[in-house]
Amino acid sequence: MDNAGGLPIVLIPGLGCTARLYTEQVPALWTQGPVTIADHRRADNMDAIARQILDVAPPRFALAGLSMGGYIALAIMRIAPERVMRLALLDTGSRADTPEAAERRKGSIALAKAGKLDEINAMLWPVLVHKNRQGDAALRKIVGDMALSAGADALVRQQTAIMTRPDSRPGLPAIKCPTLVLVGDGDQLTPPALAEEMAGLIPGSTLVVVPDCGHLSTLERPEAVTKALLDWLKP
Repeated sequence: MDNAGGLPIVLIPGLGCTARLYTEQVPALWTQGPVTIADHRRADNMDAIARQILDVAPPRFALAGLSMGGYIALAIMRIAPERVMRLALLDTGSRADTPEAAERRKGSIALAKAGKLDEINAMLWPVLVHKNRQGDAALRKIVGDMALSAGADALVRQQTAIMTRPDSRPGLPAIKCPTLVLVGDGDQLTPPALAEEMAGLIPGSTLVVVPDCGHLSTLERPEAVTKALLDWLKP
C-alpha cells in the first residue's frame, strides 16, 4: 500500500529501550503512514525530551509511547497538543513518582553509573514481563540487548527525567484527539488500574486490556498490540 499520503506516526520507546521495542509493529504501521522512532536518550527532563522530539517531528502526527514513552507523550500533549492528531498510551501511567519509586530509581542510577547494567536488568526482569514469560530466554535477551544498546549514561538521564516528572492527570480532560489506552492484564509496573484511570479522564478514549501480557506489550503480545494500533489509526 502507498503510504505517501498517510498521517506520520511517531513512536517513543520506554526506559532503556530502543527501536527494537516496536520492530513487530512497524511494518503494519508503515502501511498507514511514515513511521519515526523518537530518540529519547539525550536529556534528563521530560519537557526537554519532549521539545527535542517536537523539533524533528512532522508538523502533524500520530503519537504513541510505551511506559516512559507514554510519560514523554503526555509532556508533548502539554507543550504542543495541536500537533498531535492521535495519541496512544501503552503500558504507562499519568501520576508522578511516589517517594518510594524515586528512591528505587536513585538506586538504579547508582548501579548505572557503576556500569552495572546487568544487575539492573536482573532486578527489573521479574516485573517487566508477564509471569508466564519469566523463563523466556529469547525475550530476556532482547530486553537486555536494548538496555546495553541504549547505554548507562542514557539510563541515568532517563531515570532522572522519570522521577522528576509532574502529575499529568490534571491535563488529561483537555485531550481532544482520538486516544488509545492499552495495558497488559498482568502489567506489574503500570497496572491496569492506572490505564483505567487515564481512560476515565480522557474524553472518548478507548481502553484495551491485552490478555496474558505484562509491561512490554509490544514484544510480549505483538499481534494484539498491532491490531489495536491499526484500529486506532482508522479514520
